[in-house]
Amino acid sequence: METLNLDTGPLWPSTPDASGVCAYKGLPYAAPPVGRLRWRAPAPVAPWGRPRAADDFGPASMQGVVWDDIDLGRAGIAEDCLYLNVWAPAEPAAPRAVLFWIHGGGFVAGSGAEPRYDGARLAARGIVVVTVNHRLNALGFLAHPELTDESGFSGNWGLFDLLAALQWVKRNIAAFGGDPARVTIAGESAGSMAVSALMASPLARGLFARAIGQSGALFPGVAEPLPSREQAEQRGLAFQRELGAHSLEEMRAAPAKAILAAAPGLGFRPIVDGRFLPRPLDAIFAEGEQADVPLIAGWTKDEGFNFGWLQGGEPEGTYEAKVAERFGPAAAAVLAHYPGRASAPASARALGGDLVIINKTFGWIEAQKANGRAELYRYRFDRAPPVRPGWFGAREVSSAGAFHAGDIPYVLDTLDSMPWDNTAADRATAAAASGYWLNFIERGDPNGAGLPVWPSHRASGEVMLIDGECRAVAAPDRARQLFLRELTQRRES
Repeated sequence: METLNLDTGPLWPSTPDASGVCAYKGLPYAAPPVGRLRWRAPAPVAPWGRPRAADDFGPASMQGVVWDDIDLGRAGIAEDCLYLNVWAPAEPAAPRAVLFWIHGGGFVAGSGAEPRYDGARLAARGIVVVTVNHRLNALGFLAHPELTDESGFSGNWGLFDLLAALQWVKRNIAAFGGDPARVTIAGESAGSMAVSALMASPLARGLFARAIGQSGALFPGVAEPLPSREQAEQRGLAFQRELGAHSLEEMRAAPAKAILAAAPGLGFRPIVDGRFLPRPLDAIFAEGEQADVPLIAGWTKDEGFNFGWLQGGEPEGTYEAKVAERFGPAAAAVLAHYPGRASAPASARALGGDLVIINKTFGWIEAQKANGRAELYRYRFDRAPPVRPGWFGAREVSSAGAFHAGDIPYVLDTLDSMPWDNTAADRATAAAASGYWLNFIERGDPNGAGLPVWPSHRASGEVMLIDGECRAVAAPDRARQLFLRELTQRRES
């Protein structure tokens, strides 16, 4: 039986599924980041001699239950988490384009093994799919003065993991029939934020040919710049005290469960560390120093359902009070774009979605349009997934609309992984969305036979609305988004 040969050792071949796709799961791309390797850049994998099986997912990074829609399956969690998965057609062919998918989860949760990320369906349509785990939360993003003294940088360990995984792909993907010169990095939410960071990082140059960002970017928001390394180091010192440790050595000796317990909720996230991100993303893009590759980027129509500013039953005037507290002298201008009183519920929803997701993604798109040359395609995902009652707990599902992360099973063609009441219109949306994504992954252009024309955003300024029937329109809410970008720049200066 012929083996696949990686740079670290051989793999037993995988048996193709009914669609002719081979899955290789739990492939180590870096050494386990434990013990003395905790809070260090990824180290090389120890080579192996005998063929290795690749039929089980590796564990995800340490995490708690933060969002109910994240399904880790049987993979479990462990500090030893630096594994990736590959789906590839068994049939020999010319080198195939590669999708490198980065999971979401706020940099504190998620896994490349989630069923909605299964790569078999897209691989059956002719590409190679890679999903990846990386370190999360405090284990993935802790900065500390002793760590900086030791390595010359600290804080973005999880982003360095993604860099190591892309380097693994460059060295090894040809063994699976993939083309290392046609890698598309893609992700949703935190995964999309990571894509924007990889475009900005000088360390990732040459590791990918195109990019897709769904609902997220690490661009600054209103009064929300990325922390500097110095700021993050102070947070790291406070974390050391919370952990009850007296030194870096003691922190490295602490059980991984203790590290996780000391960083609940959203915990730790990427920073401007001076190495992976030498400067804030907006500054890097403003100078045209980003990877100038073709980009698809956008968001879902109803991001604000997950990030709205009001909960049901709050007293009249609460929204206006929150705007005044948050924006101070700019509150009146904010209310002009997001009115209060009778409009408060809708405005609170729109403002929350804009602040958390949409406006930062808009900033990324605008910066690439202004300071890049590569082709650019913008979208808004309008399809409301047919979720069942209870999907959002006690919240009414009929008001969810096209909610955050609801686009994933459509673009990855994994609708059957979700317990939704999918209709013919949902199938049509998935066929169109995944078709656009596949065309872009293969050629850098989403357009192709049987699909409505998706105009270049660079050339036309238009946005593709993705639903059962897709159509291009003038960019919605542009004035509102430009207002928030201006407010962000004013507050940064």
